[in-house]
Amino acid sequence: MKYMWEGRFKDKVAYEVIEFTKSIDIDKKLAFYDIKGSIAHTKMLSKVGLITKIDEERIINGLKKIEEEIRKNKFKILPTDEDIHTAIERRLIKLVGKSGEKLHTGRSRNDQIVLDEKLYLKEEIINLLNYIIDFQKTLLEKSEEYFGVIIPSYTHLKQSQPVLLSHYFLAYIEKFERDKERFLISYDKNNVLPLGVGACAGTNLPLDREYVAKLLNFSKISNNSLDTVSDRDFLIEILFNCVLSLIHLSNFCEDLIIWNTDEFSFINLPDKYCTGSSLMPHKKNPDVLELIRSKAAIAIGNLTGILTLIKGLPLSYNRDLQEDKKPLFETIEILKSSLKILTKIVKETKFNVEKIKNSISSFTLATDIAEYLVKKGIPFRNSHKIVGKIVNYCIENKKEIISLTLEEFKNFSPIFNKEIFNVLNFENSVDSKKVIGGTSSTNVKMEIEKWKKNLKKSSIHILSLKKANSTLKK
Repeated sequence: MKYMWEGRFKDKVAYEVIEFTKSIDIDKKLAFYDIKGSIAHTKMLSKVGLITKIDEERIINGLKKIEEEIRKNKFKILPTDEDIHTAIERRLIKLVGKSGEKLHTGRSRNDQIVLDEKLYLKEEIINLLNYIIDFQKTLLEKSEEYFGVIIPSYTHLKQSQPVLLSHYFLAYIEKFERDKERFLISYDKNNVLPLGVGACAGTNLPLDREYVAKLLNFSKISNNSLDTVSDRDFLIEILFNCVLSLIHLSNFCEDLIIWNTDEFSFINLPDKYCTGSSLMPHKKNPDVLELIRSKAAIAIGNLTGILTLIKGLPLSYNRDLQEDKKPLFETIEILKSSLKILTKIVKETKFNVEKIKNSISSFTLATDIAEYLVKKGIPFRNSHKIVGKIVNYCIENKKEIISLTLEEFKNFSPIFNKEIFNVLNFENSVDSKKVIGGTSSTNVKMEIEKWKKNLKKSSIHILSLKKANSTLKK
Protein backbone atom coordinates (compact mmCIF):
# COMPACT_ATOMS: atom_id res chain seq x y z
CA MET A 1 0.00 0.00 0.00
CA LYS A 2 1.52 3.28 -1.14
CA TYR A 3 -1.02 5.65 0.38
CA MET A 4 -2.74 5.43 3.75
CA TRP A 5 -6.11 6.17 2.16
CA GLU A 6 -6.01 4.06 -1.02
CA GLY A 7 -8.14 1.21 0.35
CA ARG A 8 -11.25 3.15 -0.67
CA PHE A 9 -10.32 3.25 -4.37
CA LYS A 10 -10.71 0.61 -7.08
CA ASP A 11 -8.73 2.46 -9.72
CA LYS A 12 -5.17 3.59 -9.37
CA VAL A 13 -4.98 7.30 -8.58
CA ALA A 14 -3.54 9.29 -11.47
CA TYR A 15 0.10 10.29 -11.16
CA GLU A 16 -0.88 13.89 -11.98
CA VAL A 17 -3.23 13.97 -8.98
CA ILE A 18 -0.49 12.79 -6.63
CA GLU A 19 1.95 15.36 -7.98
CA PHE A 20 -0.60 18.14 -7.88
CA THR A 21 -1.78 17.47 -4.34
CA LYS A 22 1.52 16.71 -2.60
CA SER A 23 2.83 19.32 -0.19
CA ILE A 24 5.96 17.76 1.25
CA ASP A 25 8.32 20.23 -0.43
CA ILE A 26 6.73 22.92 1.75
CA ASP A 27 5.58 21.18 4.93
CA LYS A 28 8.83 19.26 5.44
CA LYS A 29 9.79 22.38 7.40
CA LEU A 30 7.42 21.08 10.09
CA ALA A 31 9.20 17.74 10.50
CA PHE A 32 10.59 18.30 14.00
CA TYR A 33 7.26 19.66 15.24
CA ASP A 34 5.45 16.69 13.72
CA ILE A 35 7.77 14.33 15.58
CA LYS A 36 7.39 16.25 18.83
CA GLY A 37 3.61 16.06 18.55
CA SER A 38 3.76 12.37 17.62
CA ILE A 39 5.86 11.53 20.67
CA ALA A 40 3.33 13.25 22.93
CA HIS A 41 0.48 11.47 21.14
CA THR A 42 2.26 8.13 21.60
CA LYS A 43 2.72 8.71 25.32
CA MET A 44 -0.98 9.48 25.61
CA LEU A 45 -2.03 6.39 23.65
CA SER A 46 0.03 4.28 26.03
CA LYS A 47 -1.36 6.06 29.10
CA VAL A 48 -4.97 5.35 28.14
CA GLY A 49 -4.21 1.74 27.13
CA LEU A 50 -4.68 2.03 23.37
CA ILE A 51 -1.13 0.80 22.77
CA THR A 52 1.22 -1.22 24.94
CA LYS A 53 4.30 0.03 26.74
CA ILE A 54 6.37 -1.97 24.29
CA ASP A 55 4.66 -0.22 21.37
CA GLU A 56 5.25 3.13 23.06
CA GLU A 57 8.95 2.46 23.49
CA ARG A 58 9.37 1.24 19.91
CA ILE A 59 7.45 4.15 18.39
CA ILE A 60 9.29 6.81 20.40
CA ASN A 61 12.69 5.28 19.70
CA GLY A 62 11.77 5.11 16.00
CA LEU A 63 10.65 8.74 15.96
CA LYS A 64 13.86 9.84 17.65
CA LYS A 65 15.87 7.92 15.07
CA ILE A 66 13.95 9.67 12.28
CA GLU A 67 14.62 13.02 13.98
CA GLU A 68 18.32 12.23 14.00
CA GLU A 69 18.21 11.21 10.33
CA ILE A 70 16.60 14.53 9.46
CA ARG A 71 19.18 16.46 11.46
CA LYS A 72 21.99 14.67 9.64
CA ASN A 73 20.27 15.12 6.28
CA LYS A 74 19.96 11.33 5.87
CA PHE A 75 16.16 11.16 5.79
CA LYS A 76 14.97 10.20 2.31
CA ILE A 77 11.73 11.54 0.88
CA LEU A 78 10.06 9.14 -1.55
CA PRO A 79 7.85 10.02 -4.55
CA THR A 80 4.88 8.49 -2.71
CA ASP A 81 5.28 10.80 0.31
CA GLU A 82 2.37 13.22 0.06
CA ASP A 83 3.33 15.30 3.05
CA ILE A 84 5.63 15.27 6.05
CA HIS A 85 3.11 13.32 8.15
CA THR A 86 2.97 10.38 5.74
CA ALA A 87 6.73 10.48 5.13
CA ILE A 88 7.49 10.16 8.84
CA GLU A 89 4.86 7.47 9.37
CA ARG A 90 6.10 5.50 6.35
CA ARG A 91 9.68 5.59 7.66
CA LEU A 92 8.52 4.72 11.19
CA ILE A 93 6.72 1.58 9.99
CA LYS A 94 9.85 0.62 8.07
CA LEU A 95 11.88 0.96 11.29
CA VAL A 96 9.60 -0.58 13.91
CA GLY A 97 7.05 -2.60 11.97
CA LYS A 98 3.49 -3.15 13.24
CA SER A 99 4.00 -0.84 16.23
CA GLY A 100 4.42 2.06 13.81
CA GLU A 101 1.06 1.33 12.26
CA LYS A 102 -0.58 2.22 15.59
CA LEU A 103 0.80 5.76 15.76
CA HIS A 104 -2.09 7.34 13.85
CA THR A 105 -4.68 5.92 16.26
CA GLY A 106 -7.20 8.58 17.24
CA ARG A 107 -5.90 11.37 15.03
CA SER A 108 -6.30 12.77 11.53
CA ARG A 109 -3.97 14.77 9.39
CA ASN A 110 -6.58 17.51 9.82
CA ASP A 111 -5.87 17.99 13.52
CA GLN A 112 -2.26 16.89 13.16
CA ILE A 113 -1.31 19.70 10.78
CA VAL A 114 -2.91 22.34 13.02
CA LEU A 115 -0.83 20.98 15.89
CA ASP A 116 2.36 21.15 13.82
CA GLU A 117 1.63 24.72 12.78
CA LYS A 118 0.91 25.78 16.34
CA LEU A 119 4.09 24.16 17.68
CA TYR A 120 6.05 25.87 14.90
CA LEU A 121 4.45 29.23 15.66
CA LYS A 122 5.05 28.94 19.40
CA GLU A 123 8.76 28.64 18.67
CA GLU A 124 8.88 31.24 15.93
CA ILE A 125 6.98 33.85 17.94
CA ILE A 126 9.64 33.53 20.63
CA ASN A 127 12.37 33.92 18.00
CA LEU A 128 10.67 36.99 16.54
CA LEU A 129 10.25 38.54 19.98
CA ASN A 130 13.96 38.13 20.64
CA TYR A 131 14.84 39.78 17.32
CA ILE A 132 12.49 42.66 18.06
CA ILE A 133 14.04 43.14 21.50
CA ASP A 134 17.53 43.17 19.95
CA PHE A 135 16.39 45.85 17.51
CA GLN A 136 14.84 47.90 20.32
CA LYS A 137 18.05 47.63 22.34
CA THR A 138 20.04 48.90 19.37
CA LEU A 139 17.70 51.87 18.99
CA LEU A 140 18.10 52.54 22.71
CA GLU A 141 21.88 52.48 22.37
CA LYS A 142 21.59 55.05 19.58
CA SER A 143 19.35 57.17 21.81
CA GLU A 144 22.14 57.34 24.38
CA GLU A 145 24.92 57.75 21.81
CA TYR A 146 23.28 60.79 20.21
CA PHE A 147 21.53 62.23 23.25
CA GLY A 148 21.27 66.01 22.94
CA VAL A 149 21.42 66.05 19.14
CA ILE A 150 18.50 68.02 17.71
CA ILE A 151 16.94 67.16 14.37
CA PRO A 152 14.06 68.66 12.42
CA SER A 153 10.95 66.54 12.68
CA TYR A 154 8.84 66.28 9.56
CA THR A 155 5.17 66.40 8.67
CA HIS A 156 4.28 66.02 4.99
CA LEU A 157 8.07 65.66 4.54
CA LYS A 158 8.45 69.36 5.39
CA GLN A 159 10.38 70.53 8.44
CA SER A 160 7.95 71.04 11.30
CA GLN A 161 9.49 71.38 14.78
CA PRO A 162 12.83 70.61 16.46
CA VAL A 163 13.03 67.31 18.35
CA LEU A 164 15.79 65.27 19.91
CA LEU A 165 17.22 62.54 17.70
CA SER A 166 16.88 60.31 20.75
CA HIS A 167 13.16 61.07 20.75
CA TYR A 168 13.00 59.78 17.17
CA PHE A 169 14.64 56.47 18.13
CA LEU A 170 12.30 56.12 21.09
CA ALA A 171 9.34 56.54 18.75
CA TYR A 172 10.30 53.33 16.97
CA ILE A 173 10.91 51.55 20.26
CA GLU A 174 7.28 52.36 21.06
CA LYS A 175 6.07 51.02 17.71
CA PHE A 176 7.92 47.75 18.17
CA GLU A 177 6.72 47.47 21.75
CA ARG A 178 3.18 47.39 20.40
CA ASP A 179 4.32 44.74 17.93
CA LYS A 180 5.67 42.69 20.82
CA GLU A 181 2.41 43.02 22.71
CA ARG A 182 0.49 41.81 19.67
CA PHE A 183 2.77 38.80 19.30
CA LEU A 184 2.38 37.93 22.97
CA ILE A 185 -1.40 38.13 22.69
CA SER A 186 -1.25 35.95 19.59
CA TYR A 187 1.02 33.53 21.44
CA ASP A 188 -1.71 33.01 24.02
CA LYS A 189 -4.39 32.59 21.34
CA ASN A 190 -2.15 30.13 19.51
CA ASN A 191 -1.50 28.19 22.73
CA VAL A 192 -4.61 25.98 22.37
CA LEU A 193 -4.18 22.26 21.75
CA PRO A 194 -5.98 21.06 18.58
CA LEU A 195 -4.87 17.41 18.62
CA GLY A 196 -7.52 14.86 19.56
CA VAL A 197 -10.54 16.06 17.59
CA GLY A 198 -9.81 13.82 14.62
CA ALA A 199 -10.92 14.74 11.13
CA CYS A 200 -13.90 16.88 12.15
CA ALA A 201 -16.11 15.15 14.75
CA GLY A 202 -13.93 13.91 17.59
CA THR A 203 -13.37 10.21 18.27
CA ASN A 204 -14.93 7.23 20.05
CA LEU A 205 -11.55 6.39 21.55
CA PRO A 206 -10.75 7.40 25.17
CA LEU A 207 -8.11 10.01 24.35
CA ASP A 208 -6.66 12.14 27.16
CA ARG A 209 -6.30 15.55 25.54
CA GLU A 210 -5.47 17.23 28.85
CA TYR A 211 -2.42 14.98 29.17
CA VAL A 212 -1.22 15.85 25.65
CA ALA A 213 -1.71 19.55 26.39
CA LYS A 214 0.43 19.19 29.51
CA LEU A 215 3.18 17.34 27.63
CA LEU A 216 3.33 19.97 24.90
CA ASN A 217 2.87 22.98 27.21
CA PHE A 218 -0.45 24.12 25.79
CA SER A 219 -2.44 26.20 28.25
CA LYS A 220 -5.86 25.37 26.78
CA ILE A 221 -7.68 22.71 24.74
CA SER A 222 -9.92 23.43 21.77
CA ASN A 223 -13.65 23.08 22.42
CA ASN A 224 -15.21 22.33 19.04
CA SER A 225 -13.96 19.75 16.56
CA LEU A 226 -15.40 21.49 13.49
CA ASP A 227 -13.82 24.79 14.44
CA THR A 228 -10.51 23.19 15.41
CA VAL A 229 -9.68 21.63 12.04
CA SER A 230 -10.92 24.62 10.02
CA ASP A 231 -9.53 27.41 12.20
CA ARG A 232 -6.66 29.47 10.84
CA ASP A 233 -7.44 32.62 12.83
CA PHE A 234 -4.33 32.08 14.92
CA LEU A 235 -2.19 31.89 11.80
CA ILE A 236 -3.75 34.94 10.18
CA GLU A 237 -3.32 37.03 13.32
CA ILE A 238 0.35 36.13 13.55
CA LEU A 239 0.81 36.82 9.85
CA PHE A 240 -0.84 40.22 10.32
CA ASN A 241 1.53 40.93 13.24
CA CYS A 242 4.46 40.13 10.98
CA VAL A 243 3.11 42.41 8.26
CA LEU A 244 2.63 45.33 10.66
CA SER A 245 6.17 44.88 12.03
CA LEU A 246 7.48 44.88 8.47
CA ILE A 247 5.53 48.05 7.73
CA HIS A 248 7.23 49.67 10.73
CA LEU A 249 10.59 48.48 9.44
CA SER A 250 9.74 49.81 5.99
CA ASN A 251 8.84 53.22 7.46
CA PHE A 252 12.13 53.30 9.36
CA CYS A 253 14.07 52.29 6.25
CA GLU A 254 12.37 55.02 4.25
CA ASP A 255 13.64 57.62 6.75
CA LEU A 256 17.16 56.23 6.51
CA ILE A 257 17.01 56.17 2.71
CA ILE A 258 15.94 59.82 2.63
CA TRP A 259 18.54 60.82 5.22
CA ASN A 260 21.18 58.98 3.18
CA THR A 261 20.54 61.04 0.05
CA ASP A 262 23.13 63.59 -1.06
CA GLU A 263 20.54 66.31 -0.52
CA PHE A 264 20.07 65.37 3.15
CA SER A 265 23.38 63.68 4.06
CA PHE A 266 22.20 63.20 7.64
CA ILE A 267 23.76 59.73 7.91
CA ASN A 268 26.64 57.61 6.70
CA LEU A 269 25.64 54.00 6.14
CA PRO A 270 28.32 51.35 6.74
CA ASP A 271 30.01 50.27 3.50
CA LYS A 272 29.57 46.57 4.20
CA TYR A 273 25.78 46.92 4.20
CA CYS A 274 25.60 48.84 0.91
CA THR A 275 26.13 47.93 -2.72
CA GLY A 276 27.52 49.64 -5.80
CA SER A 277 26.48 50.30 -9.37
CA SER A 278 27.48 48.18 -12.36
CA LEU A 279 27.92 51.38 -14.37
CA MET A 280 28.50 54.35 -12.07
CA PRO A 281 31.72 54.00 -10.04
CA HIS A 282 30.76 56.63 -7.45
CA LYS A 283 27.53 55.01 -6.27
CA LYS A 284 26.96 53.64 -2.75
CA ASN A 285 23.41 52.38 -2.70
CA PRO A 286 21.17 51.55 0.28
CA ASP A 287 19.93 48.38 -1.43
CA VAL A 288 19.31 46.45 1.81
CA LEU A 289 16.99 49.17 3.09
CA GLU A 290 15.17 49.26 -0.22
CA LEU A 291 14.76 45.49 -0.22
CA ILE A 292 13.25 45.56 3.27
CA ARG A 293 10.64 47.94 1.86
CA SER A 294 9.95 45.55 -1.01
CA LYS A 295 9.82 42.49 1.24
CA ALA A 296 7.19 44.26 3.33
CA ALA A 297 5.14 44.43 0.13
CA ILE A 298 5.57 40.68 -0.41
CA ALA A 299 4.36 40.04 3.15
CA ILE A 300 1.29 42.21 2.57
CA GLY A 301 0.56 40.10 -0.51
CA ASN A 302 0.93 36.91 1.53
CA LEU A 303 -1.54 38.15 4.12
CA THR A 304 -4.01 39.13 1.42
CA GLY A 305 -3.58 35.71 -0.17
CA ILE A 306 -4.42 33.81 3.00
CA LEU A 307 -7.39 36.04 3.76
CA THR A 308 -8.69 35.36 0.27
CA LEU A 309 -7.99 31.64 0.68
CA ILE A 310 -10.07 31.44 3.86
CA LYS A 311 -13.00 33.64 2.94
CA GLY A 312 -15.05 31.15 0.92
CA LEU A 313 -14.50 27.88 2.78
CA PRO A 314 -17.39 25.89 4.25
CA LEU A 315 -16.93 23.95 7.48
CA SER A 316 -14.90 22.09 8.23
CA TYR A 317 -11.54 21.05 6.74
CA ASN A 318 -10.88 21.71 3.04
CA ARG A 319 -7.75 20.93 1.07
CA ASP A 320 -7.42 24.63 0.26
CA LEU A 321 -5.89 24.97 3.73
CA GLN A 322 -2.83 23.11 2.48
CA GLU A 323 -1.80 26.39 0.86
CA ASP A 324 -1.54 28.31 4.15
CA LYS A 325 2.02 27.29 4.94
CA LYS A 326 4.11 28.76 2.14
CA PRO A 327 3.03 32.39 2.69
CA LEU A 328 3.32 31.93 6.45
CA PHE A 329 6.83 30.46 6.33
CA GLU A 330 7.98 33.07 3.82
CA THR A 331 6.65 36.01 5.83
CA ILE A 332 8.18 34.86 9.10
CA GLU A 333 11.56 34.35 7.41
CA ILE A 334 11.29 37.80 5.81
CA LEU A 335 10.64 39.43 9.17
CA LYS A 336 13.43 37.55 10.93
CA SER A 337 16.03 38.31 8.26
CA SER A 338 14.93 41.96 8.02
CA LEU A 339 15.18 42.49 11.77
CA LYS A 340 18.58 40.80 11.96
CA ILE A 341 20.24 42.75 9.17
CA LEU A 342 18.64 46.11 10.03
CA THR A 343 19.81 45.76 13.64
CA LYS A 344 23.38 45.41 12.35
CA ILE A 345 23.01 48.35 9.97
CA VAL A 346 21.68 50.67 12.67
CA LYS A 347 24.48 49.70 15.06
CA GLU A 348 27.10 50.95 12.59
CA THR A 349 25.29 53.91 11.04
CA LYS A 350 26.83 57.28 11.86
CA PHE A 351 24.90 60.54 12.04
CA ASN A 352 26.41 63.72 10.60
CA VAL A 353 25.63 65.93 13.58
CA GLU A 354 26.96 69.20 12.14
CA LYS A 355 25.13 68.70 8.86
CA ILE A 356 21.88 68.05 10.77
CA LYS A 357 22.43 71.09 12.97
CA ASN A 358 23.00 73.37 9.99
CA SER A 359 19.97 72.03 8.15
CA ILE A 360 17.33 72.98 10.70
CA SER A 361 15.25 75.91 9.52
CA SER A 362 14.46 78.64 12.02
CA PHE A 363 10.88 78.44 10.75
CA THR A 364 10.58 75.28 12.87
CA LEU A 365 10.40 77.71 15.83
CA ALA A 366 7.24 79.32 14.50
CA THR A 367 4.95 77.25 16.73
CA ASP A 368 7.03 78.23 19.76
CA ILE A 369 6.49 81.89 18.89
CA ALA A 370 2.74 81.31 18.57
CA GLU A 371 2.66 79.61 21.98
CA TYR A 372 4.73 82.47 23.43
CA LEU A 373 1.95 84.84 22.36
CA VAL A 374 -0.68 82.50 23.84
CA LYS A 375 1.10 82.74 27.19
CA LYS A 376 0.82 86.53 26.83
CA GLY A 377 -2.95 86.24 26.59
CA ILE A 378 -3.51 86.29 22.83
CA PRO A 379 -6.00 83.65 21.58
CA PHE A 380 -4.26 80.88 19.64
CA ARG A 381 -6.02 81.59 16.33
CA ASN A 382 -4.87 85.22 16.50
CA SER A 383 -1.33 84.24 17.48
CA HIS A 384 -1.29 81.72 14.62
CA LYS A 385 -2.24 84.49 12.19
CA ILE A 386 0.39 86.88 13.58
CA VAL A 387 3.18 84.33 13.25
CA GLY A 388 2.01 83.42 9.76
CA LYS A 389 2.49 87.06 8.76
CA ILE A 390 5.96 87.05 10.35
CA VAL A 391 6.89 83.98 8.30
CA ASN A 392 5.67 85.66 5.09
CA TYR A 393 7.66 88.78 5.98
CA CYS A 394 10.82 86.68 6.43
CA ILE A 395 10.30 84.88 3.13
CA GLU A 396 9.68 88.08 1.21
CA ASN A 397 12.74 89.75 2.77
CA LYS A 398 14.92 86.64 2.69
CA LYS A 399 15.39 86.68 6.44
CA GLU A 400 15.45 84.02 9.12
CA ILE A 401 13.10 84.39 12.06
CA ILE A 402 16.02 84.20 14.48
CA SER A 403 17.62 87.23 12.78
CA LEU A 404 14.67 89.59 13.36
CA THR A 405 15.07 92.49 15.75
CA LEU A 406 12.69 93.28 18.60
CA GLU A 407 11.43 96.28 16.63
CA GLU A 408 10.55 94.04 13.69
CA PHE A 409 8.62 91.69 15.99
CA LYS A 410 6.77 94.64 17.52
CA ASN A 411 5.61 95.65 14.04
CA PHE A 412 3.40 92.57 14.17
CA SER A 413 2.32 92.86 17.82
CA PRO A 414 3.21 95.20 20.68
CA ILE A 415 3.06 92.18 23.00
CA PHE A 416 6.54 91.09 21.93
CA ASN A 417 9.39 91.91 24.34
CA LYS A 418 12.98 90.77 24.77
CA GLU A 419 11.82 87.40 26.14
CA ILE A 420 11.15 86.39 22.54
CA PHE A 421 14.86 85.81 22.04
CA ASN A 422 14.80 83.01 24.61
CA VAL A 423 12.15 81.36 22.45
CA LEU A 424 14.30 81.66 19.32
CA ASN A 425 16.59 78.84 20.38
CA PHE A 426 16.41 75.20 19.30
CA GLU A 427 17.62 73.83 22.64
CA ASN A 428 15.07 75.91 24.54
CA SER A 429 12.37 74.82 22.09
CA VAL A 430 13.12 71.16 22.71
CA ASP A 431 13.45 71.48 26.48
CA SER A 432 10.21 73.41 26.77
CA LYS A 433 8.24 70.36 25.54
CA LYS A 434 7.84 68.92 29.05
CA VAL A 435 4.31 67.62 28.56
CA ILE A 436 4.10 63.83 28.96
CA GLY A 437 5.23 62.38 25.65
CA GLY A 438 7.13 65.53 24.68
CA THR A 439 10.69 65.75 23.39
CA SER A 440 12.30 67.59 26.33
CA SER A 441 15.67 66.33 27.53
CA THR A 442 14.15 65.55 30.93
CA ASN A 443 11.43 63.42 29.38
CA VAL A 444 13.79 61.63 27.03
CA LYS A 445 16.26 60.80 29.82
CA MET A 446 13.43 59.30 31.84
CA GLU A 447 12.24 57.30 28.84
CA ILE A 448 15.71 55.94 28.16
CA GLU A 449 16.00 54.71 31.75
CA LYS A 450 12.49 53.27 31.61
CA TRP A 451 13.25 51.32 28.44
CA LYS A 452 16.46 49.91 29.87
CA LYS A 453 14.40 48.29 32.61
CA ASN A 454 11.50 47.30 30.36
CA LEU A 455 13.67 45.60 27.76
CA LYS A 456 15.52 43.69 30.44
CA LYS A 457 12.19 42.43 31.80
CA SER A 458 11.06 41.53 28.28
CA SER A 459 14.17 39.45 27.69
CA ILE A 460 13.62 37.52 30.92
CA HIS A 461 9.97 36.90 30.05
CA ILE A 462 10.77 35.61 26.56
CA LEU A 463 13.48 33.35 27.99
CA SER A 464 10.92 31.80 30.34
CA LEU A 465 8.60 31.09 27.39
CA LYS A 466 11.46 29.54 25.47
CA LYS A 467 12.40 27.23 28.33
CA ALA A 468 8.78 26.11 28.72
CA ASN A 469 8.67 25.10 25.05
CA SER A 470 12.10 23.54 24.79
CA THR A 471 11.26 19.98 25.87
CA LEU A 472 8.33 17.65 26.34
CA LYS A 473 7.00 17.70 29.88
CA LYS A 474 6.94 14.42 31.78
